[in-house]
Amino acid sequence: MQKTQPYQRLQIELERLIAHKGAGAKLPSEPVLAKDLGVSRSTLREAMRTFEVQGLIRRRQGQGTFVVGKQKTFEGGLEVLESIETLSERIGLDVRMGEFQIKRLKVEKDNQSFLNFPLKTTVIQIDRIIITEDRPIAYLIDITPITVIDENDLQQGFDGSVLDWLLKRGNPVLDSSKSRIDAIAASSEIARKMQIQRGAPLLFFAADEYDTSGQLVTHSYSYFIPGFFDFHIVRKVANKQF
Repeated sequence: MQKTQPYQRLQIELERLIAHKGAGAKLPSEPVLAKDLGVSRSTLREAMRTFEVQGLIRRRQGQGTFVVGKQKTFEGGLEVLESIETLSERIGLDVRMGEFQIKRLKVEKDNQSFLNFPLKTTVIQIDRIIITEDRPIAYLIDITPITVIDENDLQQGFDGSVLDWLLKRGNPVLDSSKSRIDAIAASSEIARKMQIQRGAPLLFFAADEYDTSGQLVTHSYSYFIPGFFDFHIVRKVANKQF
């Protein structure tokens, strides 16, 4: 019979502990838990990261680690660009916009790589937190020229989705999106905004949306808490001739 390895045993014990606790329960501190389980804090932290990615626990900076109740998952194919609001309607989950900030910026050499528009273009940067069941699940940043959207446009009727706002207005007509997807560790700033531990794993999308003429309309950065999102892609098999 195959012997259970120490790290596997640690994960099993953590899984039992999490399952035993109710939603919202606070787990023992890392030093206490590491001592109880007979492992180093670094080993414990790595094992807990697995459950954090699955959305089973949530580590909050300066407050501790909490068990997360079973939640609905935002599911969508990457072949079609859809907003969180659209995905939430599909599964019957309420979302709302939390912390919200608009900044007007001028594209210069030192910020062009982040803003992604031609030099001297005046843009607005729209930052917001998306919340469900009082938990932040996403941090979204959209950057667009003021010729497309300005601050006054968002004073009424903006619910957090720049995509839905543009689609509803119908001008410019959006046509395509190019995205880069990565897994990253939360910085101190993002961890604070999303009420998670610094270094916690996040899904990261950097995307450009274009109109029917091929003009760049928005440049966006999206940070998602794993466990709440199930993104997938359907790919056709190439019909290679032999």
